[in-house]
Amino acid sequence: MDMRYFLDTEFNGFGGELISLALVPEQGDEELYLVLPLPETLHPWVERHVVPYLDTIPAGFPGGRTTRISAAAEIAYYLQGDSNPMIVADWPDDIGYFCHLLVTEPGDMAPVGSLQFELLRNPGFSTARNSKVPHNALHDARALRDFVLGWEA
Repeated sequence: MDMRYFLDTEFNGFGGELISLALVPEQGDEELYLVLPLPETLHPWVERHVVPYLDTIPAGFPGGRTTRISAAAEIAYYLQGDSNPMIVADWPDDIGYFCHLLVTEPGDMAPVGSLQFELLRNPGFSTARNSKVPHNALHDARALRDFVLGWEA
């Protein structure tokens, strides 16, 4: 199956550590939402606008944090049934953090197949303004998906 997956991440300020990541499929409701352990020192903006909403997720999603290694394995497992997944983001850092997370140790990576990436420039669109829970990766990825599918329709 070839499908697009809409990606959003939250991270600890410009260039800071990855905090959460979500992939939302173009079709269906099998979403992936991962929350990593919080850094010891949080950027004040992130502490106010991201951290309070990390656990604002729908019923049915497991709570708690995951490690980087487990997160990479969960991404590989999530994408394993798709022979040609396209990861779609609206911000370059989202793709960068996603790819960096796949690296599990020097010279090794999570067992994902080939991936394609698409960076969309959507002037005037803001995931934060269109998200039900701004600055929550899962809700922001859904907002991006809904915007793109609505625009294409």
